[in-house]
Amino acid sequence: MQYAFPLLAIFIWAGNTVINKLAVGAIFPAEIGFYRWLLAGLLFTPFMLKKVIAHWPQIRPNLGKIFILGVLGMAVYQSLAYFAATLTSATNMGIILSLMPLMSLAMAIISLGQRLTAGALVGAVLSFAGVLVVVSSGSLGALLQHGVNLGDAMMLIATLAYAIYSTLLKKWQLRLPPLVLLYLQVLVAVVVLFPLYAASPKTGLTLQNIPLVLYACLLASMLAPLAWMQAVQRLGPSRTTLFFNLLPLITALIAAVVLKEQLAMYHLIGGLLTLGGVILSERWTTVLGRSRTPSAA
Repeated sequence: MQYAFPLLAIFIWAGNTVINKLAVGAIFPAEIGFYRWLLAGLLFTPFMLKKVIAHWPQIRPNLGKIFILGVLGMAVYQSLAYFAATLTSATNMGIILSLMPLMSLAMAIISLGQRLTAGALVGAVLSFAGVLVVVSSGSLGALLQHGVNLGDAMMLIATLAYAIYSTLLKKWQLRLPPLVLLYLQVLVAVVVLFPLYAASPKTGLTLQNIPLVLYACLLASMLAPLAWMQAVQRLGPSRTTLFFNLLPLITALIAAVVLKEQLAMYHLIGGLLTLGGVILSERWTTVLGRSRTPSAA
């Protein structure tokens, strides 16, 4: 039963990557990016307002950090994915997104003083090679000639933003209940994304796109984070993170069924290399550069 929580979150997030593609042509990226957080904020407020007031002494000195977390984790990461979906496939997005645990590990080594391991080094090379295979559609020569697809580049930036977000979350260790912190970041996303929404063209809410907005809000923005928090509490962060490795596979399967996306050989090779690199980085924990104990004279 305890594994149901991380699996539920991963299935929802994989489905949301497909929702990003379904939104193309049905609603503008800036619209769905703003509506999902606005609706989440409205639904959270009746339950969270009293808790925010009660924790205000702890919130006030950390407003700057909360703002940065909201911009990176909610506004930049989530919104860029909608723009990326107009230019690349859901399968590509899922494989690129699977780099997130490895990026977070690299950030932890750089900023948190975590020791570099053999698995992290070899895994980084393997995963980077896997992503190169995917973004080049299996032709590295074409990649060198034409560069990275803009949608894939946006997804790489979005994934990096979330990796930085995860690292800052660990580094700052804000002593706030997870739901309070999530709610405050939702409010930040609403404020930050409003100018982009106001300046962008608008389709408006229709019978075609309302289900997409509801999925993004109710499931991807509210239920999935809650399920993930429960998983971390029950299984611990390390074991929970392992479930993230299922994301590219589940995304590709849903995209194949719902969007009729064709899985090419380069998807398989690139996905396996990326997944193998991430698993290797988590499992091969031999520390590099360990100082030797000096022998007695």
